[in-house]
Amino acid sequence: MIKQIAATGAAAIALPAWAQEKPTTSAVPVAAAGQVTIAAALARYAANLKYEDLPAEVVRETKRFMIDTIGCGLGGFEADASQIANRLAGQVSATRGATVMCSGVKTSADLAAFANGVAIRYLDFNDGYISLGAGHPSDAVSALLATAEVAGRDGRELIANTVLAYEVFCRVMDVFDNRAVGIDYATVVGLGATLGAGHMLGLDMEQMANAIGLYLASSVALNQTRVGSLSNWKAGAAAAEARSAVFVAQLAQAGMTGPAQVFEGADGFFARISRKPFSLAKLGADAQPFAITHCFMKRFSLGQFAQTVAQAAVEARAYFTDPSQIAEVNIRVSSKAIRVMADTADKWHPQTHETADHSMPYAAAVVLMYGTIEEKHYEDPYLHDQRLLDLVQRVHCLPSEAADRAGQEENPCDLEVVLTSGERHNIRVEYHRGHWKNPMTDAELEEKFRSLARRQLGAAQTEALLHQLWALDSLDQVSDLMAMTRA
Repeated sequence: MIKQIAATGAAAIALPAWAQEKPTTSAVPVAAAGQVTIAAALARYAANLKYEDLPAEVVRETKRFMIDTIGCGLGGFEADASQIANRLAGQVSATRGATVMCSGVKTSADLAAFANGVAIRYLDFNDGYISLGAGHPSDAVSALLATAEVAGRDGRELIANTVLAYEVFCRVMDVFDNRAVGIDYATVVGLGATLGAGHMLGLDMEQMANAIGLYLASSVALNQTRVGSLSNWKAGAAAAEARSAVFVAQLAQAGMTGPAQVFEGADGFFARISRKPFSLAKLGADAQPFAITHCFMKRFSLGQFAQTVAQAAVEARAYFTDPSQIAEVNIRVSSKAIRVMADTADKWHPQTHETADHSMPYAAAVVLMYGTIEEKHYEDPYLHDQRLLDLVQRVHCLPSEAADRAGQEENPCDLEVVLTSGERHNIRVEYHRGHWKNPMTDAELEEKFRSLARRQLGAAQTEALLHQLWALDSLDQVSDLMAMTRA
């Protein structure tokens, strides 16, 4: 049973039955007499979410996303941005250290979260969620791995707290259009990571509410990270929020207090950031599905709004024998997709890896020319291949009212190839391979994992790690899992 409880006069949160009671201690912050703050409600939700209460299909799906996320982290380790983070992490030691994947560096939990977070995100191959807002919930996993390791947690606790972090991220994204107010999705990643990391560290409800206040008051990230010509910070922004999540959870554990009405206050998130209150209308429990089951994986190492575009371009290759036969390409997608991946002239003339893998016209041209798109295509010589760039200029990205009406869970693409002969061919893709309505098979997921993991690990080590990830709920110590990621 769920009912609405006002957070202040304007804002409300839907609380599960266990949160309808008054706080068990007066130290749990309230917005007004008898009214629970959003931070307190989220803290109580976290305290009551247990592995034993998760449906079997949610546990299995969480294992699949963990396989995908760890694979992306192993695959992204060699990137320049990842190496910068790894070197920085290696300069710091800790009494209770956490592990950086591949290098095996033992460092502070927050720096391990940052270094692993950069690697997970770098290839733009990790999962996604598209709703009113959009982003990558698995960016929170680096914080969960680090805190699970230092707190001596097991695989079941890692699964439960992954579900928690995803749930918070996705349900906020259901009601918060982050780009409309210039806020990076990483801000919401960190909120989910704060709850997951805090629960991993054993925070009580009072400490958890304080951690939320500490995080949100100090860690709002700007969306400029993903606009125009992109930099290394494209992979670093969410990793930094994961690092902040670990830090504030440790602060709250040590007794640091934070602003109670961080959402609802006169200078809080609603008043200054979102510019309007929102209601968290549902949180996974009882009859409500957990949001992790509506997240998706990627077939291509490419921004999430272009997954359907790339798939459509693959299918379009059946209509020509040479890219020189293409007169123009018309891509009709949602206005949101264009704002994210075809927003400025930089997307037609990418100069960095980060801009290229976030460019819809560039991605379409690469797939039309080569039949696929991989991270090598975001580097030289491709970035300066005049034949490829000429094709990019013939790609037009057009907003589609039909795509805008399709709903938040769908990301349709209508791709038209116009040939020099005058022929026109149209391809429509509604759900890319990896979408929860068109999911990857276990075999496809495993092959993706192997292709990424074997960049750092031998074949036998890769298979052992994959086997352990499928058996994550039988793992006694997450530290053992992290040891298996060392190259």
